[in-house]
Amino acid sequence: MELLKKLAEANAPSGSEENVRKIISEEAGKYADDITVDTLGNLIVRKKGPGKRIMLTAHMDEPGVIATVIDDKGFVYFSPLGSVKPGALHGSKMVFLDGSIGIAASKAEKYEKTSDLYIDPLKKNTVSLGDSAVFATCFEVCGSIISGKAISSRAGCYILLQTLKSIQSSNNDLYFVFTVQHLLGSRGAGIAASRINPGYAISIGAAPCDDVPGGAKLPLKIGEGPSVKIMDNTIICHPVIKRRIIEAAKAENIKIQYEISEKEGSDSGAIHLRGAGAVSGAISIPIRYYNTAFEIADLYDVNGAAAILKKIIAEGI
Repeated sequence: MELLKKLAEANAPSGSEENVRKIISEEAGKYADDITVDTLGNLIVRKKGPGKRIMLTAHMDEPGVIATVIDDKGFVYFSPLGSVKPGALHGSKMVFLDGSIGIAASKAEKYEKTSDLYIDPLKKNTVSLGDSAVFATCFEVCGSIISGKAISSRAGCYILLQTLKSIQSSNNDLYFVFTVQHLLGSRGAGIAASRINPGYAISIGAAPCDDVPGGAKLPLKIGEGPSVKIMDNTIICHPVIKRRIIEAAKAENIKIQYEISEKEGSDSGAIHLRGAGAVSGAISIPIRYYNTAFEIADLYDVNGAAAILKKIIAEGI
């Protein structure tokens, strides 16, 4: 868990993924045949093989905010980086990339928009326009439950790294792509797919679950296995990928769930329409309190997704 903790606690909002990219590059270097960083900042780790060109992705960026106005008293007004709800921000401790700490707050009783909030830096005159901040939260483990910020992105990065480390040699040409700016419309995934032109692609992401009091009648649940994406608002996943995920889960005796989202997008949605198109699908980790300072996930789901992906890569698509 030390690697997942290290990944989750690194501060890397959309457009500023350097801190996480450095960790991943150091971890992947011993196992890769080639590592490159493209013009947008995607980290592309290649494991060469003679067969199919397969692209595996997870995104590095986490939800955050970017300073847009600083008033004469030093209070910082901001815009969101990703779908961060005002209710998740209010009262939260935030950290800028230079280490400056502030508290997100609002004078209004109702804060329905991010423009209703501001950040009160503990030390004034340390923040400049364009500076980004993320939740200042530590990674915690309690039994099989993990919590903290950025788990919805870094769990996928962890799974890709674990899969890469398990490969002695590959029958296929594998591209492990750690993407940037996912939360701003899967920009990095689309650019990387244009460069790689994969025949097949699997994205490892996260899905909000609502298994709480007052939640949906049939939500995803943490601890009940990773989910096979059926569709979201950017893709209807290819039946070949869905079938392989289900077969691998059955072979590894891992419970799975099924994900249908009308709101969320995914890297697979950006990948499958690039070039001549790619046979694409996705595996998601159910996350409670998605895009907040304290996301919650279950290690059964994380480790299960890793086992499924390793099985698919070992046997092929």
